[in-house]
Amino acid sequence: MTYPNKYDQVLFASVDQAFDMGALAVGATIYYGSDESTRQIQEISEAFEHAHSLGMVTVLWAYLRNNAFKSDKDYHVAADLTGQANHLAATIQADIVKQKQPENNGGFNAIKFAKTHAKVYSDLTTDHPIDLTRYQVMNCFMGRAGLINSGGASGKDDFAQAAKTAVINKRAGGMGLISGRKAFQRPMAEGVKILNLIQDVYADTTITIA
Repeated sequence: MTYPNKYDQVLFASVDQAFDMGALAVGATIYYGSDESTRQIQEISEAFEHAHSLGMVTVLWAYLRNNAFKSDKDYHVAADLTGQANHLAATIQADIVKQKQPENNGGFNAIKFAKTHAKVYSDLTTDHPIDLTRYQVMNCFMGRAGLINSGGASGKDDFAQAAKTAVINKRAGGMGLISGRKAFQRPMAEGVKILNLIQDVYADTTITIA
């Protein structure tokens, strides 16, 4: 426990321990942009390489954490910034990348950091939510590392939001949706219903890549 909160991931167990327990995969979080991110990238890169040598799947929560990413908008959910995080995640051998679904774009230009190109915003994507999410998929080695989007916090319109997020992810070329809080912070029957709703989206053959 840390107080006040800090965005750091500490490896308190090993890949070998997970393998010996019979686990098929290991997961980790890197908070890109945080003060600790350089160390996290090094540690998780080594852990994922070892996991692959044992035949395990690797899953990375590639989240952004830096107060400077908030300007006129919250660019923690910008397609270009999250896309860069996704690219780094795929580069250090994440088989599955979990990322918040983008809500805007132009983060690099707004915070005046790093290098980008005008065609990122004119030719490679639009402001449509499917195109913004597709840009995330493109940064996961063109989908070779699977993109799953997070379902977000629980609220009064969870069913509609879950269905919308799942449809956007699927039509953009993503491979899934994690919706823990929306499902588990409600009665069992409702939680099962919302998970079934998400399953139905991915099982529906009429919902195709846009």
